[in-house]
Amino acid sequence: MPAKFRAALAGIVYCLRTQVNMAIHLAAMMAVIGAGWYFHVQPWEWAALTIAITMVLAAETFNTAVEVTVNLYTSKYHPLARIAKDVAAGAVLITALGAVAVAYIIFGPRLGF
Repeated sequence: MPAKFRAALAGIVYCLRTQVNMAIHLAAMMAVIGAGWYFHVQPWEWAALTIAITMVLAAETFNTAVEVTVNLYTSKYHPLARIAKDVAAGAVLITALGAVAVAYIIFGPRLGF
């Protein structure tokens, strides 16, 4: 396995071991995949769900990278460090809300919403 691929996997494993929200996102992903199988979603719906899931997981890893980088730079409180962390967390929230919207569009009618 190439070294860069191993490094990327190590980053994902780091997120899984240290970020509670990553575990929550993975649990949500498994629930969505299970619901997709149960409701026999169409290929275009799988595509939308896959994109939404991928974006949330990627945003969470970028958020972790920002947090670790800021923590490396300073252990003291700094307003710009707080802004960097808050903006990165905001990106996760935006993608998660988008994923909820996609899930609502796809599963809502099947659940009577």
